[in-house]
Amino acid sequence: MKTKQLGSQGLTASELGLGCMGMSDFYAGRNDEESLKTLHRALELGISFWDTADMYGPHTNEELVGKALKENRDKITLATKFGIVRDPSDPSVRGINGKPEYVQKAVEGSLQRLGTDVIDLYYLHRVDPNTPIEVTVEAMGKLVKEGKVRGIGLSEVSAATLRKAHAVHPISAVQSEYSLWTRDPEDEVLATCKDLGIAFVAYSPLGRGFLTGQIKQFEDLAADDYRRFSPRFQGENFEKNLLIVNKIQDLAAEKNCTPSQLALAWVMAQSDHIFPIPGTKRVKYLEENAGAVNVSFSKEELTGIDNIFPKDVASGTRYPEAMMNSVNR
Repeated sequence: MKTKQLGSQGLTASELGLGCMGMSDFYAGRNDEESLKTLHRALELGISFWDTADMYGPHTNEELVGKALKENRDKITLATKFGIVRDPSDPSVRGINGKPEYVQKAVEGSLQRLGTDVIDLYYLHRVDPNTPIEVTVEAMGKLVKEGKVRGIGLSEVSAATLRKAHAVHPISAVQSEYSLWTRDPEDEVLATCKDLGIAFVAYSPLGRGFLTGQIKQFEDLAADDYRRFSPRFQGENFEKNLLIVNKIQDLAAEKNCTPSQLALAWVMAQSDHIFPIPGTKRVKYLEENAGAVNVSFSKEELTGIDNIFPKDVASGTRYPEAMMNSVNR
């Protein structure tokens, strides 16, 4: 597993990361023991770029990651996020807060739960519509000066917002959804990141598991699985999107790899400044994902994939309508 420069502010990270959200929230079947085994196996495989957030749980995912960090902190590039506010007593209630005083409060909570003195990469999870981005980023920059954070990042921002933020304090990374069925960042954000020397971190590079071919019908999703509320997993959208998976499976068979490996390798092949962070809580899927680094494409193959999977190939929006209002701001 290669380690690459993560942005231009001195951070480095493994070329393939690990999204930890599903270990504690949104997807059914929480098992902390299995998740801890997965985190330790990730280190053995060289997957040392770990991603969490204070809203996952809320709070419980940071606590879980903190357990695995205890004896391995110096081996991990640790990323967490703040800004989406959830009430532990009622996690369904949420808001967005990017005010300076909340920035300070949030980082102290994350540091305590993670059991560390410094966070390598600290993201604003969503842009607060009631707080200018310049104000939030200035407060985040102070965390760097205080030594609590090594680099700062933004999640789900537009190119215009990114440029405003970067003018206040250098941004190390932008995190947004990016995969064979979500190619929105190709409009402007990917190019802006490259132009400014900012890393791009691709979450849900496996389409929330859909692109793996493991989900065959809506009923495969547990009753408490978040994906039951995702438009792409519902009704006619589900059936149409299965056709995408069938094409991925055919291509993977030709490349002698799994659909997951093909989808991840495609993301990594788009640019050297892109870091996919597929999420999993199981060792077997982690090991499968790690094999993606051994899959490569010719220019002709990449062109062929682009023809099969144009930008708007997926049916349905990636979030429910209300949540779509908070992305690409």
